[in-house]
Amino acid sequence: MNKKISKAQGTAGKATRLERDTMGELAVPADAYYGVQTARAIENFPISALRIPRSMLRALGLLKAAAARVNAELGFLDAKIAAAIQAAAQEVADGRLDEHFPVDVFQTGSGTSTNMNVNEVIANRAAEILGGQRGGKLVHPNDHVNLGQSSNDVIPTAIHVAALEQVDRALVPALTRLRTALAAKAKEFDAVIKIGRTHLQDATPIRLGQEFSGYARQIELGLVRLQRVRASLGEVALGGTAVGTGLNTHPEFARRVIAELTRETACPFQEAPNHFEAQAAQDALVETSGILKTIAVSLLKIANDIRWMGSGPRCGLGEIVLPETQPGSSIMPGKVNPVIAESVMMASAQVIGNDVAITVAGQAGNFELLVMLPVMAHNLLQSIELLTKVAENFSRRCVEGITADRERCQAGIEQSLAMCTALAPEIGYEAAAAIAKEAHKTGKTVREVARLKNLLSESRLDHLLDPWRMTEPGLSGGKPGSAGG
Repeated sequence: MNKKISKAQGTAGKATRLERDTMGELAVPADAYYGVQTARAIENFPISALRIPRSMLRALGLLKAAAARVNAELGFLDAKIAAAIQAAAQEVADGRLDEHFPVDVFQTGSGTSTNMNVNEVIANRAAEILGGQRGGKLVHPNDHVNLGQSSNDVIPTAIHVAALEQVDRALVPALTRLRTALAAKAKEFDAVIKIGRTHLQDATPIRLGQEFSGYARQIELGLVRLQRVRASLGEVALGGTAVGTGLNTHPEFARRVIAELTRETACPFQEAPNHFEAQAAQDALVETSGILKTIAVSLLKIANDIRWMGSGPRCGLGEIVLPETQPGSSIMPGKVNPVIAESVMMASAQVIGNDVAITVAGQAGNFELLVMLPVMAHNLLQSIELLTKVAENFSRRCVEGITADRERCQAGIEQSLAMCTALAPEIGYEAAAAIAKEAHKTGKTVREVARLKNLLSESRLDHLLDPWRMTEPGLSGGKPGSAGG
């Protein structure tokens, strides 16, 4: 029976309707698509401003639509009700009802509050489609929308679906663009020789292109790691219901729903071969987060290097010139800061922090259910989104516009004491070290000191101290300690 809208006004001055569940009656905003169980969750969890991510709401909408279609095909759900549920669930998937999902991330560890929030919104919207009213239970959130399901298999399934779809559709393309940009710079800067640095101290020469090739390879390896995790995310828990046994669901239900999800997302999902593992633990999410953390560490290193190499413009390294994006100081006119690189570093730090929370949550698999699913969902999907956006922005607003200051790169090479490294195979380590120490003490270059000591012919010295030669593998002849010709 439909509940009448109460004439009483809520605390916000809005009309309410009374709804009943197994715990009794509770007022629900009259214009809300959610119902009494969601209203209880709002009261119970006034914790934060964090909500379930859009990508997971999409996954839940797709899952509920597929479940209704399959339940109708199996003869468990009236065709008209199933069609209305599918239509309403698609609206959820498309983001048309997002304002009706107010439940906090920090809620029941199984995500039951979110599952019921979705069930209630779909049920009430489906009821409207059929000509009924919100709160009337013409379409029941448990008996119809949640048919053949449990929060315990729905929520982990939705996390996997959302994560893999976002990795494939968003993160991989963004990282691919960044790898391409870095590889292009590696090629563009291949002829630019500069001094290398280890321990923040001068080292032997390196080509700027070689440095950027290393960055490109880091991102390429991140993409390889993401490909490896697709198999883990592709296994979903649907079909296990409450504890993994599959109670109250048709043996064909999960396989058919998962096939629908694969078709809708173009991601390769399959039913988990062991439902007890799929619900009692979430090792796949921990694994995925570890890979996202690794990518974040790569981005942090690359962004920090680029920030340092672009430092200056007059009193820093100044080996590269970064695109100017905005004024850098509220007090120093004309100052321009490496803000894009800094945003990458901060987002990377957040992803690393998210991984810690996911790791801790991954240990909360008590017996047949892991009870920190919502926070795992939030952190994992936020990490994917952050990496996607900063990688794309880093490419577009920074990397693709970097230029090299060739003169600045060249200027420091001859002054480097590490140039003596090329002499060591020919005159010996200790003799080369003595040249470096004398050069440092006197302010002369390694070349000048070696020439004064007359240890090598001028032509041999020029050959050994050729900066380009030092950027390639190889060992010039002569025994250590001999003078060579």
